[in-house]
Amino acid sequence: MRMKWYRAFTFLFTSIATGLAAAFVVLLLRPDLVGRTPAITPAPILLERSGGPVSYAEAVRRAAPAVVNVFATKITREKPHPLLDEPLFKHFFGNQINRPRIKRENSLGSGVIVDPNGYVLTNNHVIEGASEIQVVLGDGRNLPARLVGSDPETDIAVLQAAGSKLPVARLSEAGALQVGDVVMAIGNPFGVGKTVTMGIVSATGRNQLGITEFENFIQTDAAINPGNSGGALINAIGDVVAINTAIFSQSGGSLGIGFAIPIQLAKEVMAQLIENGRVIRGWLGISGQDLTAALAESMGIDFREGILVSGVLEGGPGDLAGLKPGDLIVKIDRRPVTSAQQILARIASRPPGSPLSLTVSRDGSELEQVAIVGERPRLAGR
Repeated sequence: MRMKWYRAFTFLFTSIATGLAAAFVVLLLRPDLVGRTPAITPAPILLERSGGPVSYAEAVRRAAPAVVNVFATKITREKPHPLLDEPLFKHFFGNQINRPRIKRENSLGSGVIVDPNGYVLTNNHVIEGASEIQVVLGDGRNLPARLVGSDPETDIAVLQAAGSKLPVARLSEAGALQVGDVVMAIGNPFGVGKTVTMGIVSATGRNQLGITEFENFIQTDAAINPGNSGGALINAIGDVVAINTAIFSQSGGSLGIGFAIPIQLAKEVMAQLIENGRVIRGWLGISGQDLTAALAESMGIDFREGILVSGVLEGGPGDLAGLKPGDLIVKIDRRPVTSAQQILARIASRPPGSPLSLTVSRDGSELEQVAIVGERPRLAGR
């Protein structure tokens, strides 16, 4: 009797265990049969060497061939020491020692080929006063270049290299750059050879730095050193976003604060230099400053945003329009102005001979003045 119960119990236990095992297998392999959605295992992410954060080699390969070294030679006359004009020196050494000596000065910078016709963007301070200019490509070609035109007020110069089948950089579109974007500076720092440094965009629209008259710099912590001037600042896909121009440094080396001219501004200047040989800008012949709360209080006037006119050139466009020192310009073409840099840029963008509406606050009332824009004079000696 016991044997029969034992066999029955064993058979029942075995059946239950087999059923549970089968159910477990079905649940594991086909959960959809019991109304459960299988868990989705994410596919592994494969990072390629040339893709994004792992490497920027492809961006550099795309942009670097169009970045050239610019060698400028300047011939100057070295004035003799005033002591050599003394009669005693002339008596013993004659006039030979007093003759001016010819001195050759060489400067090194960088540039970017931006057009198949050989146009090269660089900085004005790289080639200023040069009597001979040469550009050296990455493939070893050494090409003579001529100065098409320069604009000291933005520190932009355009060269044209004599060569064929030149590599051309791809330029970024307007408004594509943001603070935090990865950028790389390509140039020839200290003459060691073509070098790439990386950083991010620290700020945009930097002005009032005292570097140039018209300032709208991109600030970056990508290392920029002497020799990088005129070279390319590129983004992560190899498009040129700016022209490297200056650094803030007390030692001459990079401290992580570099400035570059946005490529859109450089393109606008380049177009005028190619077409006219110079940049034509609007001008009113006035000087001014931002009205601050402290300045308004000291002058006994109500504070409001605007530009306080501090000087008016006699006979200039502003004078002919009736502007006076002490006037507060609050609008240009009925659009508010908030800074001296802003009003300077707006006036400069207007073609000479065009009318310009100025809303002026004077003695507590607003006046509408119309000025005929003149042409901004070139800097002395340019």
